[in-house]
Amino acid sequence: MAIPATQLRPGMIIKHNDQLHLVFKVEHRTPGNLRAFIQAKLRNLKSGAMFEHRFRSADAIEKVVVDEVPMEFLYADGDDYYFMNPQDYEQTVLKADTLGDAVEYLTANLQIRVSYHDGHAVGIELPSFVELTVVETEPGLKSATASSVTKPAKTETGLVVQVPPFINEGEKIRVDTSEGAYLSRA
Repeated sequence: MAIPATQLRPGMIIKHNDQLHLVFKVEHRTPGNLRAFIQAKLRNLKSGAMFEHRFRSADAIEKVVVDEVPMEFLYADGDDYYFMNPQDYEQTVLKADTLGDAVEYLTANLQIRVSYHDGHAVGIELPSFVELTVVETEPGLKSATASSVTKPAKTETGLVVQVPPFINEGEKIRVDTSEGAYLSRA
């Protein structure tokens, strides 16, 4: 199944140079007056080698059809991330190096899809956005309205997101999982 490069998401399995790769990180870049491109960090599923590749926005990328099982994230223990199938309560453990940047969006009870290829769990597909709690940021400004000014905010998972100045500690925000960008208050 071919998708445009702009629809790449962390955790997807794609076929690149006739080999299966797990998408670790995706950045959409538009440098000055040049054409936009997608900078993706990929990991070869066979060799485990990691590398970065640039895709043009219009490039067609072959998304590999894998068995996707709906699961719920339970908890993390060091580098081990535990997921449970809500139908049969079977648990699956995935390592942090398999999940890549997707670990920054995992919160308890988050509904995700675990991708299986040839009977092995090879990655996860995140929802389009997640709700995270802000645990550390500068104090908010009462008179601040939505503008282009932003400040960094650290979330409960350790992800740092640029947010508007009116966001305070303890608030829940929606974060886009494809770019790691602030969307709105939750």
